[in-house]
Amino acid sequence: MRGTLIAGFLFGILHGLCQPVQSASVVPNFTRGTVTSETTSRTEITEIIHQIEYTTGSSYTVTGTNINIPMNPGPSANYTQIDPGAPFQFSETILGPGIATETHIERTTITDSFSTSISVFTQ
Repeated sequence: MRGTLIAGFLFGILHGLCQPVQSASVVPNFTRGTVTSETTSRTEITEIIHQIEYTTGSSYTVTGTNINIPMNPGPSANYTQIDPGAPFQFSETILGPGIATETHIERTTITDSFSTSISVFTQ
């Protein structure tokens, strides 16, 4: 029985090898053509920037013109005019610990793009 199976298998292989190969020619059915492609895209980016600057200590500044600034300036110092009656400017700033500045920016950028491509082919 086993010999019959092997013989049948070999006969099948030989039969397949002896068959003529059939091929068909491919003939295109067009002579020319075009392909048009259109692509549209939209990109939207939203940015949110929230910046907070803190101070951890105290700051004291004083500036001015025609002002007598003592050797140890401070909130309780005695400031006087150099030339009384003449124009003067005086600015005093005290900054304690906490939030110094806060910036909040929100912006959206939108980019639209459109492209067209055309392919032309002939035979």
